Amino acid sequence: MKINNTDLIECVDQKISNVRTKSLDLSFNELLDMYKDGELIISPEYQRLFRWSEDQQSRFIESLILELPIPPIFVIEKEQNIYELIDGLQRISTYLHFRGILKDENGKPAVLKLNGCDIVKELNRLTYELLPQALKIKLKRNFVRVEVIKKESDLSLRYYMFKRLNTGGSSLSPQEIRNCTVRLLGDLGDKFVNSIIEMNKYPAFRECIKPLMKYDIEKKQDEELVLRFFAFKNNLEKYHEKNIFLTEYMEGVSEGKIQFDYEHEKTIFRKTFDLLSSIMGKDIFTNLQGQFLSFHYEAFSLGVQKFLDKITISDQAQIVKIKERLKELKQSDNFKEASKRIASKQSLSYFKKKIESVEKTIESVL
Repeated sequence: MKINNTDLIECVDQKISNVRTKSLDLSFNELLDMYKDGELIISPEYQRLFRWSEDQQSRFIESLILELPIPPIFVIEKEQNIYELIDGLQRISTYLHFRGILKDENGKPAVLKLNGCDIVKELNRLTYELLPQALKIKLKRNFVRVEVIKKESDLSLRYYMFKRLNTGGSSLSPQEIRNCTVRLLGDLGDKFVNSIIEMNKYPAFRECIKPLMKYDIEKKQDEELVLRFFAFKNNLEKYHEKNIFLTEYMEGVSEGKIQFDYEHEKTIFRKTFDLLSSIMGKDIFTNLQGQFLSFHYEAFSLGVQKFLDKITISDQAQIVKIKERLKELKQSDNFKEASKRIASKQSLSYFKKKIESVEKTIESVL
């Protein structure tokens, strides 16, 4: 469809008019007070992404003391003029850490001791309390530009702004970004993220994904697996590049464009992993070496869907038969070949072949 220049300009102007912003210069001490008073919110998922090393934190504090320029932070305005941080987590959290406001894993205040300052090395080994009074005041009065996206702005534009600020050169995993960003789409986004987090804790699911590496869990790979289950189960025909596919599904549910019956889906999820856990437990998604294979995850979790009400978990003879046949399937050349194809091409046709092979294997037992 061809669009003329006038229409294009009007389209851009309309989008611009949907974003209301203002700029503020706030001191770090003002931001600290706002955080303590609940006027500056850092959402729990976002706060867990604070990953700067102590050296990085120390050099940032050194930059503030030396009055070096720093990039702006971005917040969105919520009800009652409360601000929610959407970009600037590492900088704000570092200041709070140095001031002893952040808490450690045990809920106790954590204090940053400078270590890594390379311009004024004399700052190393000092905490905030050990700084001379003049430097404390300098630090508290140092300000940062705060870009505020006002609450009148279009929700979807606020969402896309966050996504662009937090991708590209970022150390965040795709699921970490999804968890933070879809909350900006409103109550449905909150509800979907919270549902994924809740289902991720289901004991039978945790048993099935035990072989996941600790690093993968830290990057929210386990929560992505919950999302993958629903995206592949409910939207398989629209599959394309994995990360984009998953993000589009999460956006669709969070914007109300894709229907999601929470109680029904929760029931299906639990039935699925109760069954898989009873069949093969932590070995269900692994190869012979015990390595977790994501290609097996879709194949087996989707391959059992037709049989959730046909297989009796308490029928041990039936469960043992299914287990034996699925073990044989994993070692078959056709199944291994399909796995290699999925790994290299992310092909929908190979996904379907693997799912069908699981279905046929189970049918042969029933």
